[in-house]
Amino acid sequence: MTPTKLHYFKQRLLDEQTRLYQELKDFGKESLTKPGHFEAAYPESGSNSEDDNALEISEYADDISIETRIEAELKDVEKALEVIEQGNYGVCKYCHKQIDEKRLEARPASSSCIECKKILTQEM
Repeated sequence: MTPTKLHYFKQRLLDEQTRLYQELKDFGKESLTKPGHFEAAYPESGSNSEDDNALEISEYADDISIETRIEAELKDVEKALEVIEQGNYGVCKYCHKQIDEKRLEARPASSSCIECKKILTQEM
């Protein structure tokens, strides 16, 4: 991969890292007990009716699910940035072949080529 392309993908990953971190901050606050993790804020409607309480619980469960997904995406982005620093970006972690640039364009945090990803997800 050319230095220009590498710089391009690094910048995209840094932008994605910033965006994901901001989304996590919008959901709640950073955990005091688990650094690097966030805790979704519990929605308070101010009412104590059973319907409102059920809605709050449902919204909170949804937020936790979304928070978990965003944290996983952020972890993938941070790992990709580490791989760039190690000089191995764009190389499949399973077969050690180059990852197609179209795949990296679609998902810069990809750590595997399409073939290995299909095998891992049993799509073949």
